[in-house]
This record gives sequence, C-alpha cells and structure tokens, in this order.
Amino acid sequence: MIKTPKRIGSRKGKRKIPKGVIHIQASFNNTIVTVTDVRGQVVSWCSAGVCGFKGTRKSTPFAAQTAAESAIRTSIDQGMEQAEVMISGPGPGRDTALRAIRRSGIILSFVRDVTPMPHNGCRPPKKRRV
Repeated sequence: MIKTPKRIGSRKGKRKIPKGVIHIQASFNNTIVTVTDVRGQVVSWCSAGVCGFKGTRKSTPFAAQTAAESAIRTSIDQGMEQAEVMISGPGPGRDTALRAIRRSGIILSFVRDVTPMPHNGCRPPKKRRV
C-alpha cells in the first residue's frame, strides 16, 4: 500500500509571531535583511537587489533602507511587535537599515554587532593594482 503525500500549503500568512530577530547582512555590494522568529525560522526577507536596484546602486544606503522597510512590513503584518537586531558586515547600508527599523514602530530589545573578526586567521589577498 502506497501512502500519498499530503500537500503542505504555504504558511506565509498563518503564523503569529510576537517576538523575532532581524538580521542585517551589509556587504560592500548588497544589503540583505532577514526577519526570523526566536527559533531561527525565516519569516520574511528582502535585499537591495530584490527591491529593484541593480549594479552599484545596490550598495547605497537608500537601497538598504528600502530593503529593510520591505522586510519589516511583511513581518508587522504577521503580528511582530518586539525584535532583536543582529548586524553583520562592513557595508554602507548598516546604519540606514537600522534607522528604518527604528522608524517602523517595532520595539527593539537590543542591537548587537555580530561581524566576524579574525584573530589573525587567513592571509589577506594581495593588494589591488589599478
């Protein structure tokens, strides 16, 4: 007897998340904002590229602000009121993305910089000659 697999529908709008974690990954080329619940399961995400920016405009602070607003909007619709923020990376969009989150009305419990810092680990790439 063969069991037929049950179809699992999209769970996008059904979950109610009162508290979550917002991860901002700001590289020199793009800014990715991911909203997760406290267990780490992704609720919504957005990046500067998804928002319609291409090329060097992806790495601007305005693109990071737009990405943060877009990711937060969908999580607020699912009932998020309180969040923790984890910022990673050296990109130009880190501060602007954080400002956009502060303006959104979500209560921030803490903001933490989780950028990995080497303790003199790998050898750096050779210097660029332009």
